Amino acid sequence: MSSTTESPVSASARIIALDVLDVRFPTSEHLDGSDAMNPEPDYSAAYVVLRTDAADGLEGHALAFTTGRGNDVQAAAIAALAPHVVGLSVAEVCADLGAFSRSLVHDPQLRWLGPEKGAIHMATGAVVNAAWDLAAKRAGRPVWRFLGEMPPEELVAQVDFRWLSDALTPEDALEILRRAEPGREERIARLLERGYPAYTTTPGWLGYSDEKLARLAREAVADGFTQIKLKVGASLEDDVRRMRTAREAVGDGIRIAVDANQRWDVQPAIDWMRELAPYDPYWIEEPTSPDDILGHAAVRKAVAPIKVATGEHIANRVVFKQLLQAGAVDIVQIDSARVGGVNENIAILLLAAKFGVPVCPHAGGVGLCEMVQHLSMFDYIAVSGTTEDRVIEYVDHLHEHFVDPVRIADGHYLAPALPGLSAQMHQDSLKEYTYPDGPVWASRV
Repeated sequence: MSSTTESPVSASARIIALDVLDVRFPTSEHLDGSDAMNPEPDYSAAYVVLRTDAADGLEGHALAFTTGRGNDVQAAAIAALAPHVVGLSVAEVCADLGAFSRSLVHDPQLRWLGPEKGAIHMATGAVVNAAWDLAAKRAGRPVWRFLGEMPPEELVAQVDFRWLSDALTPEDALEILRRAEPGREERIARLLERGYPAYTTTPGWLGYSDEKLARLAREAVADGFTQIKLKVGASLEDDVRRMRTAREAVGDGIRIAVDANQRWDVQPAIDWMRELAPYDPYWIEEPTSPDDILGHAAVRKAVAPIKVATGEHIANRVVFKQLLQAGAVDIVQIDSARVGGVNENIAILLLAAKFGVPVCPHAGGVGLCEMVQHLSMFDYIAVSGTTEDRVIEYVDHLHEHFVDPVRIADGHYLAPALPGLSAQMHQDSLKEYTYPDGPVWASRV
């Protein structure tokens, strides 16, 4: 693995523990995060720490995101991976993160629980992301730059092309990456100067009043956002009214995306969007089951020119491949904590580039904004080479709990400067919000 300035980690340093914490935030109390499928979510993190015996105390941090009780299952799945990780050489893991990822994904007994889907695959993603955090810290680079400055051949080596070769081969990937090589340094400079475009879902939670929606929408425009998003899907009458309220608040020049969070069957999705069409929705997100490729294709055909976006609940790169092959999506939405970590997201970014489809990541949650910004910035530098029609979701919740929180200015994510994946949480936050014994929860459960 290429790196520039490495921290003074002993060549013999090893991973000595994989710690897992169940961290939950009572966001349901104010209906932050509420949508048609998650009316009262408690944003939560199954939080991972890869501890080493390096003299400088080097650690890797990451998490898997849930909305509350699912943390029990997710934390257990992560803990089950400890025997595969503890004892490994730090230098060897950091030298070949592609091999490390495949060693977890391809375990023949764990694969029976998937393959490459469900809680065990999300657990794998959390551990893989923690390894990238570890490697980038060791190299003294934020992950976006650590990835963005890798040679194309090294990036291709990170990708598992199994089940992809009918749509994307290593030769295809190398061509995409080499095509983007010219101008990398200029794009890094622009990113450092301006940041990466964002949109905000902060005004649009389903549990908010119309007055709060309108106020937050106007504030978003004043803060420089050119796109907002509303949650929809519980009541058509309410959604028409809320969409009208939002459009009146922001005017005609601002994009308004809507998100059904998988609530509908195919025909109801089509019918519902035709009712919202007079208010010019930019995209409909997750109009139906994330596994229903043909359903997404049918919705896309019926509701055009409204775009179809999906991805936050898609289990793996194979489903993304099929959505793209079937012409079922206009917008690919990667998620930093849903698939198998950085490596699989590199594959999805390359697939999207091959098919010419823009990537607008899902974020929000706990730490999702912090982690996924690195992937979009890498995409801009080394894969797509553009930010046109590309935005990262932003939600103004829980960033204060992170050592390197997202920074937003004039509707843009500012590039992280600290080494790592920006996933590390403050020790005080971990102590306060650990479930069920942390002080925040001890008075509630």
